[in-house]
Amino acid sequence: MAARNETSATRLDDAARAGWLYYVAGNTQEEIASKMGISRQSAQRLVSLSVSEGLIKVRLDHPIGRCLDLAERLRARYALDHCEVVPSDPGSTSSTIGIAEAGAAELERCLRSPDPVIIAIGTGRTLKAAIEQLQPMDCPHHTVVSLTGNIAPDGSAAFYNVIFNVADTVKARSFPMPLPVIASSAKERAMLHTQPMIASTLDLAARANITFVGIGHLGSDAPLLLDGFISETEHKALQKAGAVGEICGWVFDAEGRLIEGQTNDRVASAPIPSRENGRVIALAMGPAKAAAIRAALARRLANGIITDEQTAELLLA
Repeated sequence: MAARNETSATRLDDAARAGWLYYVAGNTQEEIASKMGISRQSAQRLVSLSVSEGLIKVRLDHPIGRCLDLAERLRARYALDHCEVVPSDPGSTSSTIGIAEAGAAELERCLRSPDPVIIAIGTGRTLKAAIEQLQPMDCPHHTVVSLTGNIAPDGSAAFYNVIFNVADTVKARSFPMPLPVIASSAKERAMLHTQPMIASTLDLAARANITFVGIGHLGSDAPLLLDGFISETEHKALQKAGAVGEICGWVFDAEGRLIEGQTNDRVASAPIPSRENGRVIALAMGPAKAAAIRAALARRLANGIITDEQTAELLLA
């Protein structure tokens, strides 16, 4: 009987993986067969099984055993309050697939709370992808607040700022941060933060019950550099100072310590909300971000993570 149950559970795991590769990652049945090392007919049967067993809805609704194991090991290693590991698509180079859907599902769970919740939102490509997965909801009793400024260096709206997308989708009261992402000087930032409207938004962010952020790396294709928020000279200076990652523009080193001086003196973002009084969940994946994610979790800049199998293995190595 035990052996039969184990076989059944393994087959459901395989069906869940095949369903994820087909419905979420967009693989053909032939591609699934190649990636899973099975025949095309077996791949077709597993995809069908994922539907007949109710594992597939809009998102995968069956945790793969390996992902659960990796999540528990990450939770223990970094003393996390929240941890979710999604399957990796071996042939994909996407930095959002899977975790965007999981992030949206977690945000929807928070929004379904009957009690008022303050939700703080960061910025970036991964969060934008997650917000695009949100189902329309009516949540007027909740509050959504942006942690980052929504003005790009050229004065335009920052492309990856998602506060307005969230507000439109879930009909919650929203508080944007009408500031540049990085001020021109520490003095300008201090002056901006004293404005009554900004000060009240910063206070609201500090009281967030749950926060969703992305983690950026400081490699050659760092988002802060590509999006024009820092110059080549500033980027090289940060690398020389040991910077490996950033959250909402706050740059940190391999130990998770915020870099003193430089751009951190001018970041207009709200401080990362308290990890003692709420959850700060990071959505991040990929080898390029592994060092930054590891540093952020080790220093508890975030006490939650949604990532994929490949990245989880790197974080546990």
